[in-house]
Amino acid sequence: MNRGVSTLHARIADAATGWRLDRALAEALPTLSRERLKALISAGQVADSGGMLHRDPAKKAVGGTLLTVTIPDPAPAHNAAQAIELDVVYEDEHLIVIDKPAGLVVHPAAGNPDGTLVNALLHHCAGQLSGIGGVARPGIVHRIDKDTSGLMVAAKTDRAHEGLARQFKAHSIDRRYRALVSGRLQQPSGTVDAPLGRSPANRKKVAIVQNGKHAITHYALIKPLREAALIECRLETGRTHQVRVHMASIGHALLGDPAYGRTKAAHRGILETLGFRRQALHATRLGFIHPVGSNALAFESEMPADMQELFEQLCG
Repeated sequence: MNRGVSTLHARIADAATGWRLDRALAEALPTLSRERLKALISAGQVADSGGMLHRDPAKKAVGGTLLTVTIPDPAPAHNAAQAIELDVVYEDEHLIVIDKPAGLVVHPAAGNPDGTLVNALLHHCAGQLSGIGGVARPGIVHRIDKDTSGLMVAAKTDRAHEGLARQFKAHSIDRRYRALVSGRLQQPSGTVDAPLGRSPANRKKVAIVQNGKHAITHYALIKPLREAALIECRLETGRTHQVRVHMASIGHALLGDPAYGRTKAAHRGILETLGFRRQALHATRLGFIHPVGSNALAFESEMPADMQELFEQLCG
């Protein structure tokens, strides 16, 4: 079946004279990212009013030039769309924010070929994805571990994907977690500044390593509990397993964490009675600047029922 096409028309601004063509077009067509326009130019999808194709993204733009950009419909995603229920917190034409339940894998991979958040988004956003890099797929700009719950944002358009990725790279996203950790905090707040990388002893785990990636976690006590504590963690960086490894490194591993924690006798009976078999971690706040509208957005999520129940048991 032939894929359809759409066309956009743009006039290069006089102020853009001398700019690279991809940059000038991105300024004239804000719904498309510069990388997407660069690919379209290289593919011969940009022509002037005389029908001449412009194939060099680095070509100097001329103010006042009228250009037509031909955009093929996004190619189908490789992954299958699946009707998996989602808790949608916010959605517009550019992005979607969901409250991910514990147990849901974000992206298909070995061992989890389907039944993931990506499969669910492909179904939920069917017909709404303008294409990330020319493919009808959601733009995953950050991840949450399978057994961590909470807020996530995904892009529905190429421009939103680029804008969100830029904010995550700049560490300007407001990301906060609630966690139930073992032990009593000696100080009401603190910071763990320790680089993270793959553990040399176990490649499936993350560890504090000398030449790892820069990672900073700020934590604050919310409520002391029985040989435990409810804390809030604010991330300056967003590394894999960051909260889990950082808190374990200072003697306050997350309750229920199968990889980085050792269950104390004081908690073992409670966890077994409740059937709590995951790290007690929830992404409770997510704030960012809308990548297209430029307005500030912030979302909050209460702890899910399993963590709330564990919290209440530890209050006694």
